Amino acid sequence: MKVKVIAILMLLASPFCYAQQKNNEIETISKLLFEPTSREVLVVVHRGDWRNAPENSIKAIENTIKMGADMVEIDIQKTKDGQLVLMHDKTLNRTTNGKGNVSDFTLEEIKKLNLKSGIGIETYHKIPTLEEAMLIAKGKIFVNIDKGYNHFDEVYRILERTGTLKQTVVKSGGNYDKVTSEKGKAFFSQVVFMPVVNLDKPNAATIINDYTAKMKPVAFELVFNSDTSKIIHQFNQIKNTGSRVWVNTLWPSLNASHHDDLAVEEGNLKDSWDWIIAKGVNIIQTDRPQELLQYLRRNKLHR
Repeated sequence: MKVKVIAILMLLASPFCYAQQKNNEIETISKLLFEPTSREVLVVVHRGDWRNAPENSIKAIENTIKMGADMVEIDIQKTKDGQLVLMHDKTLNRTTNGKGNVSDFTLEEIKKLNLKSGIGIETYHKIPTLEEAMLIAKGKIFVNIDKGYNHFDEVYRILERTGTLKQTVVKSGGNYDKVTSEKGKAFFSQVVFMPVVNLDKPNAATIINDYTAKMKPVAFELVFNSDTSKIIHQFNQIKNTGSRVWVNTLWPSLNASHHDDLAVEEGNLKDSWDWIIAKGVNIIQTDRPQELLQYLRRNKLHR
């Protein structure tokens, strides 16, 4: 009888324990994100787990959470009636069974469509709203909203309503003066902000130094088609000034050809993830999350 009682109590307690575990996880990610010199490399999953579910779908986000990644990147577009939905392209053509611009359809019409898989096969998955996506992510994983800056007022209201402001990263390719002129200085205290800087541009160092001096962003997203920039050898200096270093390993033009497929398809870690890590990168956005997490854990660089 005693054993049965204990078993029942454990069963009743399990949902609470699971919720506590997830809450602890988001707190852990948040703490690590704001520790720029930590050895732990944070993993961002590009458009969700799109190899096993349609990109920017609820299932793609849920898969990302289950695999233990730190952040999921999603894209947004605005419907005809002003609703924000998850969609990378301006048109529905590539990722759904519909045709035409997202902006020409109401949310009700959008919801009747089905998403396609990564190889273009129609599925039963529907196009989620940003609010639906944020409620799935709430308390479980950080979210990077691509194009969130472009629709900031609407995004902010949704994040505030869903209680997800503190677990969302918004980014911009503009320099400090451009962002402050467009959004005001208060913008930086409203969200977790990250500048995107192209290291192939001659003013890259100036942009980084200006942000570092005036607001110390949580991270810099650094893109480079060539690996000749001196800044690539200064990633540790950037971390020491208070910002993590984010690099995309998605495709060659974003990382001077030190990319995911080189690691996974060709087994060349030396010129891909090893190279990225050796430079001091400590946030990686990837299209190969499962393999990257295994690699990092094997090297004691992810919990």
